[in-house]
Amino acid sequence: MQSILLSREEVARRAREIYENSIRQQVELQENIGKMVIIDIETGEYAVDKTGIESALYLRKKNAFARLFGIRIGYKVAASFSGEMERD
Repeated sequence: MQSILLSREEVARRAREIYENSIRQQVELQENIGKMVIIDIETGEYAVDKTGIESALYLRKKNAFARLFGIRIGYKVAASFSGEMERD
């Protein structure tokens, strides 16, 4: 399968679009706040876990060439170097 090279910005844009239009209402529950949702931007499949590692491994097993992007549920950023993260 031939893949098209996408910029980081385009991967992020597509992931956020999928999240807002298809995933957010399903995952943004109190028990998931702070967890990571990993999204395959080509299929729209996603998985949720505490750090995103298990979700990424799960999606990679399904499609070794998946383009994955992670979003921290309920927050504006996935990680912070300063230790503070702003809630969404």
